[in-house]
Formats: sequence, structure tokens, C-alpha cells
Amino acid sequence: MPVTDKPLIVIVNREGGAAAAAGDSLQPQLEAAFAKAGADINLRMVAGADVFDTVRGAQGRVVVAGGDGTMACAAQAMKDVDLELAILPLGTLNHLARDLNIPRDIAEAAHLATHGVASAVDVAQVNGRRFVNNASIGLYPFMVRNRDDQRDRRGWPKWLATVPAAWAALARLPHHRLRIDMGEGMQHLVTPLLFVGNNPYDLDAGKVGMRESLTDGRLSVFAVARRSRKGLIWFALRALAGKADRAADFVAIGDCEELVVHSSGSSIEIALDGEVTRLDSPLRFKVEPGGLRIVIPG
Repeated sequence: MPVTDKPLIVIVNREGGAAAAAGDSLQPQLEAAFAKAGADINLRMVAGADVFDTVRGAQGRVVVAGGDGTMACAAQAMKDVDLELAILPLGTLNHLARDLNIPRDIAEAAHLATHGVASAVDVAQVNGRRFVNNASIGLYPFMVRNRDDQRDRRGWPKWLATVPAAWAALARLPHHRLRIDMGEGMQHLVTPLLFVGNNPYDLDAGKVGMRESLTDGRLSVFAVARRSRKGLIWFALRALAGKADRAADFVAIGDCEELVVHSSGSSIEIALDGEVTRLDSPLRFKVEPGGLRIVIPG
């Protein structure tokens, strides 16, 4: 039986990767998938900018379809609101859904959203802004901003726009002078990339970029050592192969419950689950243990 007698609210970010690619065929696919699962739905196809308010106005269990940026937006909308989140992974990468073992198949995800039980998982935040996967400073937000500019100007798909954007980031190779405190005193560092994850991220071969758990209540911190362009490319290749050297490749690495980051300016550009914004310095990161209730496989 469906989890409620009322129709399930299904909110689709129609601008998300897989949703945009599916076009007009997506709505009948979703209606058929939930009908097969035995659920009546209230389907709302909205622009990305409208996801926050639409989720905020929901009650009980809300099904959200999109990628990681959409899920971060939903998580922000759910702050201080008693909601359960069911995920339909219709973005480009869907890292949160992958780490929670949520099926990519629409019919299977719809069945889980209808009949599954919600569990408490951690969500991280920085200066009051929630993120479900990770935040980064340096090369990555620069690349994302350049990629999105290429997409807006040329109409390119994300994967194609990423190529010149990555090259432009390497050509500029920004290094940030930061002061960070992981709970053991202030540390000065210069890094092309500071990465902060919601729960520990794996660096081992076959598991790079994955999380075994989203309930450890800790932040995962990696600050890449200063490198030349060639050295940074070589590091990236080794890291993707699971062969990063923890001692040589990072100037800071570890897990902590809270993190404070001071920049040389009054604000700093940061990517939160792939969405670039600018926040006031210092950045204060923390984990909210069990801060989200998400429908996951049993």
C-alpha cells in the first residue's frame, strides 16, 4: 500500500540533467512508474529556481527528482521542517543517490519512494547553507563557473562544456592562502583545492569519491598540496586511480566535527554540491547528525 492516502507530491526539476534530456516523455514515464507502484501522485514540473519554495510548501513525504544540486536545494528547504525526502535520481551524476543505494531505474526508484521507510542521515552546512555531498574552494568552483558560462553562451551540454572549463582552470591555476581550524588549532596553508565532504570520502582504488556511510557525523577534509599545472594533472590522474599519496599530495587531510576556514578577503567563492556561490569569511562548517530523513533501501 502507498505510504499515505493522499497523493504523493512529486517535484521534478525540469532543468536537471536526465529530466531535461527526457523532455516531454518524462511526465508519462513518471505517471506510469508511480501507477505501477500503486501510488496516486501530484506531479509538479518546476524550474530549478522554484524547487526550494515548492519543497518548502509540501507536507509529510515529498518526492524530489533531479541531481545533487536539486537535492541540496531540497535539503535547505527542509531545514526546520518535518518532511521526509524520497529521491528520484534524474541528474547528471547523482552521487547522493549512489551512496545511499537508491536505484537509478525510474520504476524501481518510484516503488522505493512509495513504499520505503525513511531513515535519518547526516547533512552538512556552511554558514547556514546545507550541502548533501561536498563543498570546495579553488579550482573546482572556478571550473564550474566557467563551464556554466560556456553552456549559457554556446548552448553546449555539461560534459562538453567541462572540457574547456577544466583547461581554463588549469591555465589560471588559482592558489588560495587559507587559515583552517579542524579543532586542533589554526593551520596556515596554500592550496589549489580545499574539499570538505559530508562524512568521510574514500581515496582507495575502486572506491574513489564514494562514502561508506552518511551517519558518522563527521566532515572529510582534503587540502591539495601546491602543484605546478603538470604536477596537478598527474595528481588528478593518480587520485582517480586510487593512488593518491596522503602524505605528499595533501597539506591537510582528516575528519572533524567542525571546521573553520579564513580567507584573505572578506568573502570567498565556494561550490556547494556543484552550485557556485559566494559566502562571507570565515566559513564555518559543521555536520547536522541525522538532520535529514531520506527514504532508502532497507
